[in-house]
Amino acid sequence: MVKECAVPRPRGHVPAVCAVVLSSLALGLVWLLDYRLMREMSGLVIFSLSMGKTLHSLCLLTEEWLFHSQQRYDGRIQHMLWACFSGATQIGVGVVLLLTLLEGFQWTHDKFVFCVLTCAFYLLLKTLGVLGPAPVEISEVCESRKLNVAHGLAWSYFLGYLKFVLPELEEQVRKHYNQTGEILHSSRLHILLPLNAVAPAKMEEVDQNVLFHQNLPEMQLDRAGVRKRVYKHSIYRIIDHEQKTYFCVVEYATPLLTLYQMSQDSTAAFSEQDRTQQVLLFYRTLNHILECSLECRNRYRLILLDDQQADGEPQHLSTEIIKHLQQQEHEIPMVQPEDLAQPVPEQGMIRDPRYLLQQEEPLSSLPSLMISAPQSLRSEPEENTDYTQNYYNHNRHL
Repeated sequence: MVKECAVPRPRGHVPAVCAVVLSSLALGLVWLLDYRLMREMSGLVIFSLSMGKTLHSLCLLTEEWLFHSQQRYDGRIQHMLWACFSGATQIGVGVVLLLTLLEGFQWTHDKFVFCVLTCAFYLLLKTLGVLGPAPVEISEVCESRKLNVAHGLAWSYFLGYLKFVLPELEEQVRKHYNQTGEILHSSRLHILLPLNAVAPAKMEEVDQNVLFHQNLPEMQLDRAGVRKRVYKHSIYRIIDHEQKTYFCVVEYATPLLTLYQMSQDSTAAFSEQDRTQQVLLFYRTLNHILECSLECRNRYRLILLDDQQADGEPQHLSTEIIKHLQQQEHEIPMVQPEDLAQPVPEQGMIRDPRYLLQQEEPLSSLPSLMISAPQSLRSEPEENTDYTQNYYNHNRHL
C-alpha cells in the first residue's frame, strides 16, 4: 500500500511569501542606503518592465492576428486581445504613467536609455526561455486549472461509470444474496490503482490468492444511444496466509490503461515518471470527486498499490485487499443509509438473516392510527439504539 505522503498535495503560497519577504528586504536595504534614488528609480523600473511585457504581448498578437484569427478566434479582435494581453500588466502600466504625470516626471537621456535597454533585454530573455515558467510553475497551473490528463480521466471515470453503478451496487449485492445466500465481507466497490498503471485482465496472474468467484447480477441502463447497456461487477475470493477466505467486489480502474498505453507510445511523449505522477493525481482527484458525491460516498474503497513492493511480495495484492477489508470491519459510519439501518434485536428476538433483507411492502393507503393495549407502568423500557455498520457485518456475527 502506498503511504499517504506519496500522494501529492495541492501546492500552497510559500513561493509568493518568500518572494515578498526577499523583495521587502531588498527594497528596505536600498531605502536605507539612498531613499532619494529609490524614489526616483522605482517608477522607472516598474514602467520599463511593464513595457517589456507589453511589447512581448504585441509579438504574441502578431502571430495570432496573421495565422490564427479565423481558426481560433473567429476573426474577433477582442478575443485575441484578451488572450495576448494580461489585464494586470496594462493596469500597472496605466498606474505608473499616471503617477509619473502627476509628479512631473522628466525624461532624461540616461532614463530613456535605461528604459530601452530594459525592454530589449526583457524581450530577449523571454524569447530565449530564461524568463519562462519553470516546470513547477507549469505543473501548478495545470493542477489549479484542472488541465492534467489525470483530471480528465478521473471526471470521465466518475461521470461515465461510477456515478451510475455505485448507487446501485448495494442492490446488486442484495440480489446476489437472495439468489445464492452468500454474504460478502463488504458491499463496497474496491478499486485498484497500481502506480505503474498496469491493469491485467485476470487478477490471478498477479496474485494466486485472488481468485475469481462469480459475477454480480447485471445492471442494464440506456446510455448514449445504446439500449440496455450491461454493467456488471465481479466477486473475488481472497485467501490470506491462514487460509481464511474473504469475498468482495474488486476491479482495476480502467482509465489507468490509457495512462499505461500513452507511456508505451512514443508519439504521446509520456514518460514513466509522468505516468506515475498522473496516477497519483488521478487518485487524489477521484477521491475528492467521490467524497463530494452524496450518492457515492461510503460505497467505494480506493486501494493505491506500489508496484515496487509487489515485485518482492507475490501475495502483495491479496494482502492489501484484506487490510482494507479488516479496516472496514472496525469503521463506524457517520451517516447510516436509511434502507440498510437495522436495529439490533432484543434478547430472545433473534431473527433469520433472510428477514433483514426483505423490504417492506409499499403502503396502498394512508396509515391508520394504531393504539396498543394498556401496559403496566412498573416495567421500564430499555433503550437500544445500537446499529451495526451494515447488514453484512451483522449477518456475519450472528
